[in-house]
Amino acid sequence: MSDEDLKEEQEPEEGAEDVLGQENEELNTEWLGEEEWGAEEEEEEEIIKEDVPAFVDNGDGTISDTRSNLMWAKSDSYAEFKYGINWFEAQDYCESLNEKEFAGFDDWRLCSTEEAKSMFSFSKRNTDKDGAEIHIDELFVEEGGHNTWTYVEKPDYPQYAELFSYVTGNEMWQHKDNEYSHVRLVRDAGEHEDYEPEWRKDTKKFER
Repeated sequence: MSDEDLKEEQEPEEGAEDVLGQENEELNTEWLGEEEWGAEEEEEEEIIKEDVPAFVDNGDGTISDTRSNLMWAKSDSYAEFKYGINWFEAQDYCESLNEKEFAGFDDWRLCSTEEAKSMFSFSKRNTDKDGAEIHIDELFVEEGGHNTWTYVEKPDYPQYAELFSYVTGNEMWQHKDNEYSHVRLVRDAGEHEDYEPEWRKDTKKFER
């Protein structure tokens, strides 16, 4: 085989190189398009999240949590009493707000530990009664208590209930007679099954 014949076999057919280049260009264009589309979608989701605030002031002494359909009292028990209260007094305080139909509702209750946690975020800044920093939304009334009682009672130890700290974000078991605590009340604002804690089924007021 001559050198000229070998050269002809190695050279691509006329137009083949152009077709191959066009296919590569289309593949590269398609891949870049998918990447850009994905980035735009993520950016759109981030914008939507930023547009919806976690907490909304309802203008009637309550604040709604848009993520969980919970409604919180804007101020806590310290705003009412100017001192700490024990777990039983927290229940009485709750009943007093229900009797008055605070903000038009009579189903206020103590929160669960998980609900108390949903208010907490290290990115949030507020101040308690002593001027110390607590990590709840600034929409809540300042100079309140630094913690809240929950309705959660300790199994096999009914003299203890769970307390949640808005300073550290931790929960702890506390004796129900502890008078250096506070309470933030909540209610279910969305569709939910009727829930009534055991203490409300037994009595409306606790005997000392």
